[in-house]
Amino acid sequence: MLLLAIETSCDETSAAVVRDGVVCASVVSSQIEMHAEYGGVVPELAAREHLRNFLPIARAAMQEAGVTPAELEAVAATQGPGLPTALLVGFKAGQAIAFALRKPFIGIHHHEAHLYSPWISGNPPRAHFEEFQPNVSLIVSGGHTMLVHVESELKHRVIGGTIDDAAGECFDKAGKLMGLPYPAGPVIDRLAELGNPKAYDFPRPLLNDTNDDFSFSGLKTSVRYFLRDHPVLLESDQSIRDLCASVQAAIVQVLVKKTLRAAQRLGVKCVTASGGVTCNRNLRAELARACNHNRFTLRLADQSLCTDNAAMIGILAERKFFGGYEQMSLDKDIQPGWQLK
Repeated sequence: MLLLAIETSCDETSAAVVRDGVVCASVVSSQIEMHAEYGGVVPELAAREHLRNFLPIARAAMQEAGVTPAELEAVAATQGPGLPTALLVGFKAGQAIAFALRKPFIGIHHHEAHLYSPWISGNPPRAHFEEFQPNVSLIVSGGHTMLVHVESELKHRVIGGTIDDAAGECFDKAGKLMGLPYPAGPVIDRLAELGNPKAYDFPRPLLNDTNDDFSFSGLKTSVRYFLRDHPVLLESDQSIRDLCASVQAAIVQVLVKKTLRAAQRLGVKCVTASGGVTCNRNLRAELARACNHNRFTLRLADQSLCTDNAAMIGILAERKFFGGYEQMSLDKDIQPGWQLK
């Protein structure tokens, strides 16, 4: 099968060409610099940028893969969740291409694609579903933090999620309080490397609760009040590094402990992690350490597949198509609030 995949759920415009489980081309255009001056993604600006970038990005992916539109056998696009105006651009473009070519169209759940992205690796990237194991999967990003029990291929259930702020949102908001640029997550990751994670003791929300839910609003509030009472810390570069390391340590400890505890309870021997926050080096290291200690297999999404990308959309779409997925009507619409079950 030769498939064109499209992703425009937030602030990345991406197109990928997938053939028989191999990512032949994946092109991503990020809007981070444009949104940085506003301290977050502006939906209307994101949609306009998707409109400007889509055709050049799609053409670049097709050229890199060395294929023409006439050769495509199916088209896939992110249907949700995401920013409504951003989703519309890619989803409707995908439907239009499928209609013009008279080919099947597949709408994909963005989080479900993240769920299976740890099984994509290599150069060129390819799906390794032959290595699949039942697992507990951590999906962690700026907008979502959830734990999913994946019992078998394409069969999963959400066992826990964020009840307020997601981990990535906590990173960004804590960074903003420290005067760091948006997005603050990567900056905190870099500064924390030279900081002391035990310098300041921030709370670990729900760490010892037996449920699988997450809450990071209390941590964010704790940072706010701590800086209000100790403003002089922001005048020292080393204190800022220590603050970054301490905040990061609190977030990572919660993510790792709750993920491993869920895996132990459910009796699985494999843990996976994906989503933008999975780029964080300390999270990757601590997950590896904890899994090694408990003799669990760990599969982390490649960093190029952690942020929003069309490659994971295409791989999942192809898998669903061969699994008997019913062709989606071209009358279907986006689902901005689509919940992973």
